[in-house]
Amino acid sequence: MDRAANLSVASGVELAQPRDSRAAAAASPARAPVADLADAVRRAKEGDEDAFRVLYRDLQPRFLRYLRVIVGDDAEDVASETWLHIARGLKAFHGDSDGFRGWTATIARNRATDHLRQHQRRPRTVSVPVEDLAPLAAREDTADSALEGISTDAAIALIARLPRDQAEAVLLRSVMGLDAQAAGAVLGKRPGAVRTATHRGLRKLAGFLGE
Repeated sequence: MDRAANLSVASGVELAQPRDSRAAAAASPARAPVADLADAVRRAKEGDEDAFRVLYRDLQPRFLRYLRVIVGDDAEDVASETWLHIARGLKAFHGDSDGFRGWTATIARNRATDHLRQHQRRPRTVSVPVEDLAPLAAREDTADSALEGISTDAAIALIARLPRDQAEAVLLRSVMGLDAQAAGAVLGKRPGAVRTATHRGLRKLAGFLGE
């Protein structure tokens, strides 16, 4: 049994969840990020099952929201692949809490890119019933309102309408909790370019809410 399987068993977390769990997981409220994952990472590297659960519970909802915009209904499958790679590479990781979030986001993005390439398709559109968009559209038309709504299924659908670079910048900063420098490392861009893409994306998202 390889390290990924061992960590899955030790953590008590099944990496490949049933496909019908996607809607509930993606629509659940976003958890506030754990302030410092460094201690949990250190203990998880030593095989601590509770520490691995901390990592999973903090990151999994964020992975699903980020991946839904890129791969649509295949987000759960790609997230499972992401966790397998995280588990296998965890012992070799060195860095702080922000570095860990950036490292895992890079893995998620790479797995999503590989998934799209293997299936020879573009990022999929996320569909949400019109009635689910009404509460968001009724909010004040500002970037702050857009940011507040990204934890909802409807807002993820709106983010999917943004250009890919803006959508990823908004998701990495607002959902994954990365700063501009860490998000830039994931995207291969300068921090200033990430800030610009995030700002433009939020302004467009605010505009969508006012439609």
